[in-house]
Amino acid sequence: MSSQLAMTTMSAAEFLLSAALGFIFWKKALHRRFPAMGSYLGLRVVSTPILSVLLFIQTQPWGRNYFVAYFLVFWSVYIASASLLFFICMEVFRSALSALPGLQKLGIVIFRWAALVSVIVSFSTLSFSRNVFPSIPEVGTGLMRSVGLLELCLLAFLCLAMNALRLSARDLAFGISLGFGAMSSNDFLFASLTSRFASLTAPLQFVYESVILLSLGTWVVYCALPEPARKPLMMPVNSTIYRWNEIASALGHTGTQVAVQQPANSFFLTDVENVVEKVLNRNLKRRESQS
Repeated sequence: MSSQLAMTTMSAAEFLLSAALGFIFWKKALHRRFPAMGSYLGLRVVSTPILSVLLFIQTQPWGRNYFVAYFLVFWSVYIASASLLFFICMEVFRSALSALPGLQKLGIVIFRWAALVSVIVSFSTLSFSRNVFPSIPEVGTGLMRSVGLLELCLLAFLCLAMNALRLSARDLAFGISLGFGAMSSNDFLFASLTSRFASLTAPLQFVYESVILLSLGTWVVYCALPEPARKPLMMPVNSTIYRWNEIASALGHTGTQVAVQQPANSFFLTDVENVVEKVLNRNLKRRESQS
């Protein structure tokens, strides 16, 4: 089997796995729990045959004029995928911290600020020119690199906090994060090695595609198998994570107004003491007169 035929076969297997994953995902109504993940899978399934057809047309002698169409469609899908990946990370984070609403709310705020900083950094490093087309790949690559770092940080967080969150390794949220973490590591390693060892581009391409197939297969298994029920999160009141959750819940809420009562008037107390003293003296005089 030639290398080109093998790569074509792996690309076809990737499309079939994506289609099977999307079917299982929507059949089990998992898109209601992870709507961004459902949109990502739908975009992946729909865009793959369109890009394949445009790529085939572009490679033909009579289809060189379709390069602009393939360029725009490819990078539009790429940037849309990077945007959806950010929302997928938020969905996974929400699902993992569903038992801690305070930390969940604080984490979502941090996610949004991280996205804003990533967009600013991505656009600040661009070298804009009169021609817009060279800037599009730089924007897409910068956004995808930022989202990839976010995916790896999310996977590391879930691995470290699984016991504290009572999160099972078979939970779908962890499975989604595991697949995207593998894909992000794959992207970074492939970009780093191909820039240093240009002669290994072809073998690395097969490794790269194999990791994608493995990630898709992992998602298919996670979606097909029944998901275990989440264990209730029981923690003592003096635990650190409980305090953090309470502090995070209090952030952003306005404090209640407390009415401060003024101290009693000292003249009123003096009058009461005088009355009591007069009564005691009167009773004492009566007893002396009777005796």
